[in-house]
Amino acid sequence: MHRLLLVFVAASAASVLGLPVEDVSPPSDPCLAPLQWEGRWVSFDHSTGRNSRSSVSYDGLKQRVRVLQQNKKHTPCQRFFEYIFLYQSGVMFQIDQKTKDCSKIALTDAFDPFDIPKNSTFEDQYLIGGPGDSVEVQEWSDRKPARQHETWVGVYTLKDCYPVQETYVRNSSVTTSTRFFNLQLGISDPDIFTPPSTCQSARPQRMSDSSC
Repeated sequence: MHRLLLVFVAASAASVLGLPVEDVSPPSDPCLAPLQWEGRWVSFDHSTGRNSRSSVSYDGLKQRVRVLQQNKKHTPCQRFFEYIFLYQSGVMFQIDQKTKDCSKIALTDAFDPFDIPKNSTFEDQYLIGGPGDSVEVQEWSDRKPARQHETWVGVYTLKDCYPVQETYVRNSSVTTSTRFFNLQLGISDPDIFTPPSTCQSARPQRMSDSSC
């Protein structure tokens, strides 16, 4: 879920379209998502209309996430950052990829893992893609009988419970949606969660996304 994380790094389409799977009985419990993985995501912030493409390393065991924004040269004024979220320490580091300037910001929200909470509501099961080239997924939400609208919708693969898409809603409007892809199990380099030496004298304010 990661509301704070997605606000900082901004993700794409509000829903995933797929072919329905007929006669699916609702599962008794959600699948268990992997605790450590690396991959990429495209995040779309609906309030700003901006996409953010990033490489991501996720460590649910130690409650830490590293996000490296992909540099798009056709946006000359935009600054690109590396974000290191250390939830057990309650801090987030924002590092300018070019200058290595660093900000250290307190995290006020608790760690919210990329998984399907056990009290989630099963919404649907369907195939993403076409005949002979499809992936079966399940869709879950935090919708409850006493509340008509959900504030979170998550789509996860049926086989290995990898995240495919997460969407957040506030006041009946989609705020952030994120698509995940090219995921691999494990963390290739644990040192990526260690802030660079420039963060020893980090500023306490978040840096601007624009250099113009």
